[in-house]
Amino acid sequence: MQVGPRRGRRFTAPVVVLSLLLVIALGAWWGVDYLRARLAGNGCDALTPVEITAAPDVAPVLTRLAATVPQEECFSVTVTASESAKTADLLGTTTSTGPDVWVPESSTMLVQARDAGAWNLPESGQSVANSPVVLGLPDETARRFGWPGRAPAWQEILDGSPVGMPDPVRDPLGIATLLGLRKMTEKAADPAAAFTAALRKLNQAPGRFPAAFPATEQAVLARNLVAAYPDVPVQGFDYPYVVLPKASEASRGAAERFLRLLLDPLAGATFADAGFRAPTGQFAIPRAQDSRTDPAPRPPGPPPATELYAALQAWAGTNLSARVQVLLDVSGSMAAAVPGAGKSRMDLTLQAATQGLGLFKPTTELGLWLFSTKLDGDKDHRVLLPMRTIAEQKASGGVEQLQAVRPKPGGATGLYDSILAAYQNARQNWKPGRINLVVVLTDGRNEDSETVGLPRLLEELGKLQDPRKPLPVIGIGIGPDIDASELRRVSAATGGEAFTTPDPRKISDVFYQALSKIMCQPPICKN
Repeated sequence: MQVGPRRGRRFTAPVVVLSLLLVIALGAWWGVDYLRARLAGNGCDALTPVEITAAPDVAPVLTRLAATVPQEECFSVTVTASESAKTADLLGTTTSTGPDVWVPESSTMLVQARDAGAWNLPESGQSVANSPVVLGLPDETARRFGWPGRAPAWQEILDGSPVGMPDPVRDPLGIATLLGLRKMTEKAADPAAAFTAALRKLNQAPGRFPAAFPATEQAVLARNLVAAYPDVPVQGFDYPYVVLPKASEASRGAAERFLRLLLDPLAGATFADAGFRAPTGQFAIPRAQDSRTDPAPRPPGPPPATELYAALQAWAGTNLSARVQVLLDVSGSMAAAVPGAGKSRMDLTLQAATQGLGLFKPTTELGLWLFSTKLDGDKDHRVLLPMRTIAEQKASGGVEQLQAVRPKPGGATGLYDSILAAYQNARQNWKPGRINLVVVLTDGRNEDSETVGLPRLLEELGKLQDPRKPLPVIGIGIGPDIDASELRRVSAATGGEAFTTPDPRKISDVFYQALSKIMCQPPICKN
């Protein structure tokens, strides 16, 4: 009687186990399908991420539109607001990190970013919105110019009120203003002089609130200010949508689908609600004021790079703002005593250089390399002060470091290799809106037998020339051992000049002569 039940237990146990496994398997299959449907939605296996970095004024609109992406599109969009100059710096220093898409305020930022090192950045992008650049005025200021009966013109505002000016190197509003003023003055009897005169009326003084300031139409309307439109076509903000080279194939495809959404009329209504115009420059939604003539004449497209840099160079010359790479000779001969001075050549040079810092604006950037022979391993040069503004150099003890420099005992003059290395570095880090220079301070001729040689140096310097981006070498030579011809040939190869004297006691005169020549730019100073 006990045999039957034992047999039954041996027979039913595997059946129960197999049944449980079947149920679990069916449940797992169903659960996977359920989770896939829940997580991806409408058949998506996963959501492709698209990371966008956008100018702060347009980022909120893009964020709102990112939330409207249909689930069946199978991608998600994250928008981060960042100043365009910072993004340009990031893109110029790395290609492995950063967003999939960049939306700066203006196409001019693409030009500046490419020249800052982002060589593989597209030259243009699809505009997703538009906003003219205007001068913004409070009501009380505008009334002085006849508003609301008449709209004030840019020129009369410049003539009658302080106009603020953001740094055109970092702020696209600044470069748009420069281009506008350049366009306004191009028909003057002397366009260059008229442009310079207009630039001198712009106010960069900190702590002084201007009566008018460059702004976008969108920002002015949002703050209930009065917009003064230029009467010439001025490059406004076109908000180019640029898919970056680092984007994966999946993210690139998703970014292009999001762009189509941004160009849809429904998205246009969202841009219009925030005060933006359509990419064409027209108002996205008809409004009452559209019945009148549009007060913002538009250029046919972004300016060529040559025009952009011409405006920035004029600004740099007018405002005495520079980026200077200094090479300072610390060879043993710099320790030689100067008869009748009671000081060494180095003492007099450092004294002149320290005083010369006062000729530059605090925003001027300066870096200082020392050179002799074998100063840093096999290299003839060594960095003493990395490139920083004059204000930062003074605050961080840079002047004290400079004054503490001493010649290298027994060191020879490794001139050629040091000039080439400094020039290559300055070319790589050339910055628009600055007078970019390489200044060489020396008391002798090249004495390095393992050098590139003068013919090779001149050849390499010639290869590095770019008419759009002037980078002259300014040679300053003192003492009886200098080779003035050598220094002149090197300087001339870069469009620069050499200033020399056999009497080290005259270093201050030579130094100031060189700096006054450097910092006085055409049309005020004629070459």
